[in-house]
Amino acid sequence: MADILASLRSLMASHSPPLDALLVPSEDYHQSEYVSARDKRREFVSGFTGSAGLALITKNDARLWTDGRYFLQAMQQLSDQWKLMRIGEDASVDAWLSDNLQREATIGIDPWCISVDTAQRWEQAFAKRKQKLFQTTTNLVDEVWKNRPPAEINPVVDHPLEFSGRSVTEKLKDLRVKLANEKARGIIITALDEVAWLYNIRGSDVSYSPVVHAFAIVTLNSAFLYVEKRKVSSKVNSSLQENGIEVREYGAVSSDVVMLASNQLDKATGVISSQNGVCDNDLIWVDPASCCHALFSKLDANMVLLQQSPLAPAKALKNPVELEGLKNAHIRDGAAVVQFLVWLDKQMQEIYGASGYFLEGEVDRKKTPETTKLTEVTVSDKLEGFRASKEHFRGLSFPTISSVGPNAAIIHYSPQAETCAELDPNSIYLFDSGGQYLDGTTDITRTVHFGKPSAHEKACYTSVLKGHIALGNARFPNGTNGYALDILARIPLWRYGLDYRHGTGHGIGSYLNVHEGPHQISFRPHARNVPLQVSMTVTDEPGYYEDGNFGIRLENVLVIKEVDTEFNFGDKGYLSFDHITWAPYQIKLIDFSLLAPEEIYWLNTYHSKCREILAPYMDKNQMEWLKKATETVSA
Repeated sequence: MADILASLRSLMASHSPPLDALLVPSEDYHQSEYVSARDKRREFVSGFTGSAGLALITKNDARLWTDGRYFLQAMQQLSDQWKLMRIGEDASVDAWLSDNLQREATIGIDPWCISVDTAQRWEQAFAKRKQKLFQTTTNLVDEVWKNRPPAEINPVVDHPLEFSGRSVTEKLKDLRVKLANEKARGIIITALDEVAWLYNIRGSDVSYSPVVHAFAIVTLNSAFLYVEKRKVSSKVNSSLQENGIEVREYGAVSSDVVMLASNQLDKATGVISSQNGVCDNDLIWVDPASCCHALFSKLDANMVLLQQSPLAPAKALKNPVELEGLKNAHIRDGAAVVQFLVWLDKQMQEIYGASGYFLEGEVDRKKTPETTKLTEVTVSDKLEGFRASKEHFRGLSFPTISSVGPNAAIIHYSPQAETCAELDPNSIYLFDSGGQYLDGTTDITRTVHFGKPSAHEKACYTSVLKGHIALGNARFPNGTNGYALDILARIPLWRYGLDYRHGTGHGIGSYLNVHEGPHQISFRPHARNVPLQVSMTVTDEPGYYEDGNFGIRLENVLVIKEVDTEFNFGDKGYLSFDHITWAPYQIKLIDFSLLAPEEIYWLNTYHSKCREILAPYMDKNQMEWLKKATETVSA
């Protein structure tokens, strides 16, 4: 790590102009959350493997900014050459640079790896002391990364109508109506899941996300896909051409954006002239959150419509085929989770003498032979195996969080085979996992204990469960955003002075990204930006994490639906949620003295549905276990 920093500082000093600081974001050219191995530049320079973070290197300082999900992980992974900066607690990167670098300092950034709005925000902050954000022509990290993984050439595949539910023709027609309404003659689409959704294509260029490294440009008359042509078979190419999409090489997007800016790209002018001859449709639509600064810089800023992509809300509003697919995928996924729990319960009893999933008992840890012991990695591999046996499975939707005891307090813990913990019947085990299926993407978290949980662990688990139930049972008027609902999941924890440092819910894709916007349920201000709407998906995942001891999280996926209410104040119409995730909550972790009668009723009703819905997937032993796990309970 020291050699990497020394090499980068040498390049910074010899750069023209010399760079006083270098920013290394986590994102790729498409501002993706999950990136391919060759795009993990921030991980390469810092050693921190979390999905979110920003590295800053100056002549004699190295700092990493990340959010509350990763504080513990970053502290463990960063060497003593790095200082952790906690987002929300420490100074922001722009404030720190403004205060700590000299006037007129030059701060380097690869303009392909930074969004328009982030670049503009930093430029504004740096201007106070005449500091300059300088766009480098090459990525300095790539120059020192000797064994950088090569680009993978993975095929682009069609995503058929039986799963997508809407044709490319329909989607393009809708998009062009929105362009015309906004007086725009074209849009640059850079988010990988938006390109995949619009053109009904999928790929495997990024682990856990079935997307293709590609850009798209759509005008009033034309549509282009920028991708390495080697990835596109003649069959897929024909399908794209039939939908009026021209395939061009990935690198051609730069020159085509220049042509778009000068109105030379479109096959026809496509402009609607008003009576005085002035063009009404002359703007280029760019999403400032997902478009890289490199492409934006090629446009005339006065002729750009900087606005959220119209594809983000369109993609979030699932059509009936997508909703049906998501429900079916979650049923198969729930079956896999239950089968895993049945297996794990048996293993914990046989190998460790644990009292098991149902009974509470002290366990004397016995010496376990290396060949039979269970680790966080071996059990998560087993869970993947149960998923892989299900129809339409295509892989995991994110790296499985399989965490025991203190590791469960690391919110986005990712176990590694060499360093992971052995399972412990005396400790809480948390697993947060999901699958990619052709008909939907899944995400579920359950927390279990195979020994005797403490009264404190039960109280914390029950508080998390109460928040989970309260949010899932919410009714709210049309126009309500996720910021307004976030508090519902936290109130039971706040009662005891407890809380958690992550958002409570995110959208989920239809065989796409597991984290999907633009809506979310969160305490963060940008959750105010988008109201929750019918047919959106969103997770419900409160938690509690006690550093060094344990972590608890419960997560289901919900679908937003209309609900009939006795009254209809303001004629707004009211909404509620449907759970589509099916797996039991562990009864022995619940302190029933803390649950209200209506919460116990909800739990019994949910468990009854679990039994009924998952029964077709269970063998005799699994069904007996499931019946026991979902028995009717009373206070």
